[in-house]
Amino acid sequence: MHEVLQPEGWAKPVGYANGVAARGRLIFVGGQVGWNGQCQFETDDFVGQAKQTLENIVAVLAEAGATPQHITSMTWYFTDKTEYLANLRGIGEAYREVIGRHFPAMAAMQVVALVEDRAKVEIQATAVIPD
Repeated sequence: MHEVLQPEGWAKPVGYANGVAARGRLIFVGGQVGWNGQCQFETDDFVGQAKQTLENIVAVLAEAGATPQHITSMTWYFTDKTEYLANLRGIGEAYREVIGRHFPAMAAMQVVALVEDRAKVEIQATAVIPD
């Protein structure tokens, strides 16, 4: 659907792509956090919030007729790098359950805080529905 950009001789990334080329209708998903559709957190567990955040992204994409496979880029923001790294296995399992084995270009970073005090992770995504 999209072209993964992998420079020759580079080590293959695990769980993300170095770059993605795509043409079509652009979908921009604003930063989503791990609360439900009524803006209520159901858990303070990092993996639980990450999974809900991914589910929220999929719900927004569906409104445009897009699926997780249309995602070209994601930026992850989290408040605690140590907690993020300690939960990589669970995050990976949640990611594959919600998004599948589709790995767009990604960036991840620790931030001082998120606007929602209870949020542990926020993810912004871009998707492209091919012409």
